[in-house]
Amino acid sequence: MFDYDVVVVGGGQAGLSIGYYLQQQGLRFIILEKQKRVGTSWRERYDSLVLFTPRAFNDLPGFPFPGDRNGLPYKDEVAHYLEEYARNFRLPILLDVQVLRVERASSEGFRVHTEHQVINARAVVVATGPFQEPFWPEIHKNAGKEVIQQHTATYRNAESLDSGTVLVVGGGNSGVQIAVELAEKHPVLLSMGESRTFLPLTILGKTIFTYMRTLGILSAPSSSWFGKLYRSMPDPIFGFRKEMRALQRSGKLRLAPRTVSISGRIVTFADRTTAEVSNIIWATGYRPHYEWLQIPGALDDHGRPVHNRGISPAHGLFFLGLPWQSSRQSALMGGVGQDARHLATHLSSFLRR
Repeated sequence: MFDYDVVVVGGGQAGLSIGYYLQQQGLRFIILEKQKRVGTSWRERYDSLVLFTPRAFNDLPGFPFPGDRNGLPYKDEVAHYLEEYARNFRLPILLDVQVLRVERASSEGFRVHTEHQVINARAVVVATGPFQEPFWPEIHKNAGKEVIQQHTATYRNAESLDSGTVLVVGGGNSGVQIAVELAEKHPVLLSMGESRTFLPLTILGKTIFTYMRTLGILSAPSSSWFGKLYRSMPDPIFGFRKEMRALQRSGKLRLAPRTVSISGRIVTFADRTTAEVSNIIWATGYRPHYEWLQIPGALDDHGRPVHNRGISPAHGLFFLGLPWQSSRQSALMGGVGQDARHLATHLSSFLRR
């Protein structure tokens, strides 16, 4: 006897999107969210976080993102939008529920173990996103105790730092945004391990994402030659080119090569130059953590999901919200709905067999 047709693990944008389509199909499902509120993962990000995609490109299925459609939303707006999305469609969500283990049932279907109960379902959708654990390079252990170290997962604002130089390690969008913010109050070193392309947010009065959508860049399949080429390149930085140049000219921000070692306060870079720092912000991303997913064949040797557009070779298991799950826009808030619709179609066929 199954409690539900589908258990969705994760109540972020991916989990809510698949919930929308499962509800439309009249399936019995439940969404399990470990936080006490929908959108908490966004609320807990650093205070000044602004998405680089305009509101018009952040719509989840059936519910437009409110506000200036050409403007960029702050992280608290995203959190509020997700909460309103769940409320608007009355999606069945259990909050403050930590999934401890998912395993195959003895006959068919799955057992989902939480802290307080075991839920039986015919299918499971893993919608927790690809990067659950902050990645700290091993060299961080060699920094002196007097050096304040934070990951972007825990950094909130400049008030949490000491006076003196801040080293930001990682040249992605978050690293650049934090470096620009901190350079107003601290000398900043931005350590970028690889060169990045800086793209403007607008061209001739239109958002760059309008052009990317029109040219098919966002929707190019990950299996296509263009998709493979784009996927092999480092993600561009959207915006901040002018701010970076101005801060570099003023001496408030310096670019540095890859950080290779740390000893106390002294940081050594790939070109063998050194610097003394008081603070380090690790903008080094996240790593997958699926130890709770105890399904044979679900993960590869590196612990990453095995799937074809989100469909696992493990019968009845699905993934949603992975980068390049089907295309570049899979990693964008406004692109997850397309993947959710695709999976919902397969789920419906699977459950009606």
